[in-house]
Amino acid sequence: MADPHTRRLRLWSSALVAGTLGLAVLLVPPLVHLDEQAVDLGQKLLPPSWDHPFGTDDLGRDLLLRCVYGLRISLLVGLVAALVATVIGTAVGAAAGALGGRFDRFVMRIVDAFSSVPHLLLGIFVVAMFRPGLWPVIVSVALTHWLSTARIVRSEVLSLRTRPFVDAAVSGGSSRLRVTVRHLLPAVLPQAGLAAVLMVPHAMWHESALSFLGLGLPSHQASLGNLVQTARSSLLAGAWWPTLFPGLLLIVPTLALAGLAGIWRDRLNPRRRSELML
Repeated sequence: MADPHTRRLRLWSSALVAGTLGLAVLLVPPLVHLDEQAVDLGQKLLPPSWDHPFGTDDLGRDLLLRCVYGLRISLLVGLVAALVATVIGTAVGAAAGALGGRFDRFVMRIVDAFSSVPHLLLGIFVVAMFRPGLWPVIVSVALTHWLSTARIVRSEVLSLRTRPFVDAAVSGGSSRLRVTVRHLLPAVLPQAGLAAVLMVPHAMWHESALSFLGLGLPSHQASLGNLVQTARSSLLAGAWWPTLFPGLLLIVPTLALAGLAGIWRDRLNPRRRSELML
């Protein structure tokens, strides 16, 4: 187990990276009055320089600006999809764990059935029913990522049902719905929140995979998946930067959010952390 100094360094570095990227996607588009779609064929495939820190793409567009816009779209998809998936998973898992019995078994068989199909295949099936766009991708990612949250919440609810405070509430005349809403759900929200944080980069990668396959966002709309997809021909021509920088903007937020989630997990489970340190 890492020592406190290492954990503190991981926390601050992850928070700094995540905060910097968050400020970039929030402030750059309204403050920098440049068109990220502006084409200048005389500037195409320029390597990184002071004028273009990330270089330019095959149409002469500034790659740094397009990466910021692409990260903005990918983060939006990840955040909204993770929020929707967490709400669905929390509701389903809490209901299954609280009601138990046949309802629990029925719900978990449904979860098992959906879990047996790869997420990407389910996502392709969902987006294929709509025109390419932002909301079909969000719906696709949300509907294929609530399963793990449902399992986590159900497990926590089943564990909490045996706690003395739940027995006391039931003995005091509280209904099953009241016990679930007033006692069980607040107790599982930290775990559900942790699952949501971990789901954001997963959803970003899912959106990028769909866009890379041509099934996600329209090709003219900047997203990290579209940027990587359109950079394939440039890579064959020897231009590495149109592929490298969008790929890094997928990897870096993933590592930052994973670092923050790891700190959060340690705080949620101090007993487990102390056992690992022995």
